[in-house]
Formats: sequence, C-alpha cells, structure tokens
Amino acid sequence: MRRVAKNLLVILHFFGPMLIAFGCCLLVPLLAGHFYGEFQQGYRTCLAFLAPAGLCLVLGVIFKKLPGARDPNVIQATLICSLGWLVFSAIGAIPFVIGIHSSYLDGFFEAMSGFTTTGMTMYTGLDHMPKSILFWRALTQWVGGLGILTMFLAVSTRVEGTHQLFGAEGHKIEVDRPVPGLTNTIRIFLGIYALFTGVIILGLYVLGMPFFDSVCHSFAALATGGFSPYDASIEYYRNSRHPNYIWLEYVLIAGMLMGGINFLVHFRVLTRHPKALIDNSEMRYWWGLIGIFTALIMIERFMRIAPFPIADLSSVGFLQRFEDDFRTALFQVVSIITTTGFGTRDIATSYFGEGARQLFLVMMVIGGCVGSTGGGIKVLRVVILNKLFQREVYRLRVPANAITTVIVDGKAIDLNEIQRAASLFFAWVVLLVFGGMVTEFLSEHSGYAAYSGMFSALGNVGPCYIPLEDLGRLHPIIKLVYILGMLAGRLEILPLVLLFSRKAWR
Repeated sequence: MRRVAKNLLVILHFFGPMLIAFGCCLLVPLLAGHFYGEFQQGYRTCLAFLAPAGLCLVLGVIFKKLPGARDPNVIQATLICSLGWLVFSAIGAIPFVIGIHSSYLDGFFEAMSGFTTTGMTMYTGLDHMPKSILFWRALTQWVGGLGILTMFLAVSTRVEGTHQLFGAEGHKIEVDRPVPGLTNTIRIFLGIYALFTGVIILGLYVLGMPFFDSVCHSFAALATGGFSPYDASIEYYRNSRHPNYIWLEYVLIAGMLMGGINFLVHFRVLTRHPKALIDNSEMRYWWGLIGIFTALIMIERFMRIAPFPIADLSSVGFLQRFEDDFRTALFQVVSIITTTGFGTRDIATSYFGEGARQLFLVMMVIGGCVGSTGGGIKVLRVVILNKLFQREVYRLRVPANAITTVIVDGKAIDLNEIQRAASLFFAWVVLLVFGGMVTEFLSEHSGYAAYSGMFSALGNVGPCYIPLEDLGRLHPIIKLVYILGMLAGRLEILPLVLLFSRKAWR
C-alpha cells in the first residue's frame, strides 16, 4: 500500500506543471469566442472554458507542491503518460458539455478523438457550432499531434524526468535525434511544427480560404487529425463552388504529407539534405505505397465507369475528368495513410469501389512514418516485418546453423525491436477483431461498417463506413471501446495495458 501511495505521489507531482500548461491552453479558445462576439450571446461559452481552466490551474498548483520531486522510473513514466491522456481528455470534454449541451460521454469521446488526432466525431451540425468550440476541437488535435506531454513539457518550466516521460509517450522504435540533448530535440521539433503550421495557414489563406478555416484546417492537417469546421469536411469547398477548391486540396495534400513524414527527415531537409526524402527504406516504402494505392484506386475507378473513346483521350473534358479523379484518389490515399481523415469524397459512397474500400482498411493499419504525427503501426514496422518474412524464406535455403539477421538500411535490427513489432501487430489484430465484434453485437451495422469503426479508432484515422449521423447514436459500450482503441493506437497499446496491471502500481 505504501508503494502504491508513493507511486501516486510521484505521478501527481509531475501532473502539476502539465495541468498548469493545460489550463492556459484552455483559455486560448476564448480569443475566438471574443472575436466572433459569442460572449455577447450569453455567459455559457465563456464558462465552458473558464471552468475547466480554473480547475486545471488550481489542481496544478496543488500537485506541484506535493512531495515526490524525483526522476520517475520507466514504469512510473509510462503510468504518467497513460493517465495523462485520460485526464486531459476527461477535462477537455468539459467545454463540449457546457458549451453545446453534449453528454459527457460524447464530450469525452470528442476530446480523446482530438488529442489522439483520430478525428472521429460524435457531432453533426458543425457548420453552425460556436467558433470557440470549433477552435477547441482543432487545438486539441494540434496539441496532440506531437503528443500532449511533449507539448506541455516544451512550454513548462524545467521538469525533472523529462527523458523518461518523452520516451514513454514517443513511438517505441529507436530513432536518431537531430541534435544531442532531449530538450533541444523537443524545441527543434516544436519549431518545425510551428513553421509548417504557419506555412499551411498562409497557403490556404492566400488561396481564399477564410482565416478561421485556414487555422483549423492547418492544425488538423499537420497533426494528421482531420477535424474540420464543416460536416462535409474539405468537400464543403467543392460543394460551395469555391473558385480555388482544387488548389486548396493540393495544399492540404502537402500539409498532410508533412505530418505523415518523420520530423527528423524534415530537419535533415531543412538543413540542406533533400535526399533524406528518399535515402532510407521507410521513405522509399512510404512513397511507393502512396503511388501504388493511388494507381490501384484510379484503375478500379476507370474500370467501373464508361470508357472514353480513343479519340477523346486528348480532349479537354477527358483531361479535366482524369485530373479530378486523380486528385480525389490521391487526396483520399494521403488522407487515410497519414491517418488524417479529411475527405473530398465520403469513402463510404459509391464513388469508391469495393477494392478501394479494402485498400483504405489496409492503409488505416499501416499509417504514417515513425517520428511523425500519424497513427497506425508505422511504415518502418511494415519494412521490418517484410524483411523478417524475407529472412524466413531465405533460411529455408541455407543450413540450419547459418547466421541470419534482419537488415534495414545496412543496420542489423535488434531482436527486441523485431519482437516488439510482431507483438504489436498481434495485439492490433486482437483489438480489431474485438472492436468489430462488439460493434456487430451492439448495433445494426455489420461487415465493413462494423469492423471499419475499430480500424479507424485504433489507427487514429477518423473516417469509417458507419454513416456520420449514426456515430452519435452508437451504444455507449461501443463508444467506450472506441475510446480505448483510440488511446491504445496513439500510445501503441503497451502503456495502456500497463495502466491496468496491478504489479505496475506496486
């Protein structure tokens, strides 16, 4: 019992400065509310953010003064990480409850979806929702893109044990750092994150997107989150006949790619090493997968529509239609494989064939690159598992005592990393089956729809084959399963499992 109390004191102490930072974060949407005159319509919108902000600041000051100021061990850091995402999502739900009269479960779902950059939403009628609430949705994704703890550690005063906390939240694959020192690494990544955010905002705004929309979509694109201020997502601009909707889509494709690529690669490119975009196996697989998936969807699309006469292949109409189909396919492939979830076409509509729907599920599992803001099992793990399979085939042709190793980019992959990749993939399969079965048992959805919900939640993607208007009406147990799926996908399962381990608290 003393050990549990001791661990709890250490955990609460480290929550102190992060709760203070989170409280300040909750005050930012008030700027949007003030600018759009929402406070003149009543106090509710203002209270929606002041109440949780005050709670965070009070608890943060109290927890910061508790004893236990020492470096956490690996287990304590992992518990802090897992609890942090749950606590911040629990508090982040309050603005939805007060501001738009949401149920707490739906608010908690929305906050978890935002912080894990999943983008699955419980709400419709976004076009008429208060701007402060819409901005809060976008901000949760931007903060969650690099990781809640990482973001708050970067803006908090010096916190002992930063290395352990960052390691617990970061993706569990050993990667290089741009410079020595974790604090400097966090600052560099945060600087790149802010720079790219500004570039995307500028690009969208110059093309005629309203400034508020530019900020929200920029936050969601780079964080690979997918929350949009409109129910129709990016298709809103096509439907409203925006004069530059085509170029807006291309800018967002670039923004999503920025989020899905390893930030170490971005650092190398910005320091005059452009070959970093193709000089390692993960990046070559990444570009190859995007190209293959886009080509396959395009091929299926043209096989399903009436073929054009050969004489029309050079006509303006054909070229325009080809570009439109290519852009739509590319946008949706990039959106799904980066786990952003924006849409210029609903993936559940007849525009996409059965083959495309299956490919989208595969993309949800793969996800983005290591060290990116994307979800999924990560492209590097796909590389490792592929190399492992090739090694097993090779071992059938050589003597049993031959020494074989898994080599990626000229380096031998540690056995622990191989085992971690295999165990994570196995856990993914188990959770996907579990979530799909729960959805089938407790809803009227079956087949693609039932399983796509858990694919989307666990992959931190957002879109699925369950209609948007039906998501809010799902059984509460299904919503809880998806919440755990979103968190498991973001933390890569193991930290969440440790949270429920009795021995971890002793």
